[in-house]
Amino acid sequence: MCIFCDIIDHKIPSSVVYEDDEVLAILDISQVTRGHTIVMPKVHTPNVLEADDETVRTVFSAAARIAALLKEKTGASGVNLLNNCGESAGQTVDHLHVHVIPRYGENDAIQIAFNPSEPQDLAEVLQTIKG
Repeated sequence: MCIFCDIIDHKIPSSVVYEDDEVLAILDISQVTRGHTIVMPKVHTPNVLEADDETVRTVFSAAARIAALLKEKTGASGVNLLNNCGESAGQTVDHLHVHVIPRYGENDAIQIAFNPSEPQDLAEVLQTIKG
């Protein structure tokens, strides 16, 4: 069984930030920063690539509203919305979810970096994507 489905069914206690008929948002038990929240659809779907368009819109819309709420209420200077899709991307629970991570400065416990990589032939990459 899916741990997030058990949380949605209130079989496992959680700290609910927001709930409606379609989504549940809870405080992440790991709290990488103060207010770190997970937003998930109540309908089980493994990830964003397998979700229908309406579910994706609903989850990301809720995540944006919660991001604004967290920024206002916690005094955060910014917010990251993070979705891990697949094990290689860091997804550990096979239920679509978005992390809403309030940011307070450079010394947060989470560090996201875009490091330089090998130069890419953008025309070739585009051809690969478009076919």
